[in-house]
Amino acid sequence: MTTVRPEILDELLAGYERPEDLLGEEGLFRQLKKALLERALGAELSAHLGYEKGDSAGRGTGNSRNGYSSKTVLTDDGELELAIPRDRIGSFEPLIVPKGERRLDGFDDRIVSLYARGMTVREIQGHLQELYGVDVSPDLISRVTDAVLEEVRAWQTRPLDPLYPVVFFDALRVKIRDEGLVRNKAVYLALAITAEGDKEVLGLWIEQSEGAKFWLKVMNELKARGVGDILIAVVDGLTGFPDAIGAVFPQTTVQTCIVHLIRNSLAFVSWKDRKRVIPDIRAIYRAETVEAAMTRLDEFEVKWGAQYPAIAPSWRRAWEHVVPMFAFPPAIRKMIYTTNAVESLHRSLRKIIKTRGSFPSDEAATKLLFLAIRNAGIRWKRPIEWTAAMGQFAILFADRFAASAR
Repeated sequence: MTTVRPEILDELLAGYERPEDLLGEEGLFRQLKKALLERALGAELSAHLGYEKGDSAGRGTGNSRNGYSSKTVLTDDGELELAIPRDRIGSFEPLIVPKGERRLDGFDDRIVSLYARGMTVREIQGHLQELYGVDVSPDLISRVTDAVLEEVRAWQTRPLDPLYPVVFFDALRVKIRDEGLVRNKAVYLALAITAEGDKEVLGLWIEQSEGAKFWLKVMNELKARGVGDILIAVVDGLTGFPDAIGAVFPQTTVQTCIVHLIRNSLAFVSWKDRKRVIPDIRAIYRAETVEAAMTRLDEFEVKWGAQYPAIAPSWRRAWEHVVPMFAFPPAIRKMIYTTNAVESLHRSLRKIIKTRGSFPSDEAATKLLFLAIRNAGIRWKRPIEWTAAMGQFAILFADRFAASAR
């Protein structure tokens, strides 16, 4: 990168008195951008013709400069009118401002960024008008954001790792218009912890069918994309999931999401009792062994069964998929029942979803959720428990975990 000499900056700022002289509509930044772009266009034409402007070497070459045409482009600073140089035979194809292009690099990214933060097309239109004085049609904004769909398709079909130690499968509810009616559809997410301890969303799927048939399709898709093994799958009581994952990944341990089980239990509890009930529920899943956990569940039922009769039976019904975590040491167990990564992702997505009454199609919902996931991923950090957990995985799943490191 070339450094601008101080004397040039001094010359440019010679008339500077107030911020508007730099940042205003007729300020130095806009003038400089226009001058640099037009200078670059002139240099491109010289390279295309093979000689500089006014150079006698151009005589008799069969092509020459042929004036300018005016073109207005959209930039991050608003509209900018440029003088585009032409050649006589019309063979010049500018690179910095391509033919037919009305938006400079960066402007589309700004639209996509606003869309990813949950702004509607109309809100983006108003935002661009207010900040940049640019009138952008809703159709243009839709076309720009629709270009993201190619990226979505590439993301949904990208190759995956051969092994994931932990994958959380969970769902969000989203209102989507379908055949003239607004339906409350489930969007399923697969959030994985990789063998290196990083978090990765493997994909998202909008509910088209329910139960084992749907989950079998998802599992087969993951396998086709390269996943050979999942050590532990954490699920929210999703119907048909254990059978589906067992059919495709027969060695995977299926674990019920404890956070969702707690949340469902507390739905029966009055606010005044929650501070007393929560420690007794916590004692169940934090027990040292399966036997101790069952004892504490029995104690919970004796203490709270008369007042809240639905809670203990709900744990007993899910018990088959509650107990697998007790086979693991504390470092792995905590990672399974503490779903902070999933909750953090969901908070990011819900913040975006709540700005929409409903989505016009599955495609529109997928597009926005993908962008929100991409934005959320930038802020994710490796879980602090991972170093200890990795050693435990290496012992408990010796051959399977070691294969992922080769």
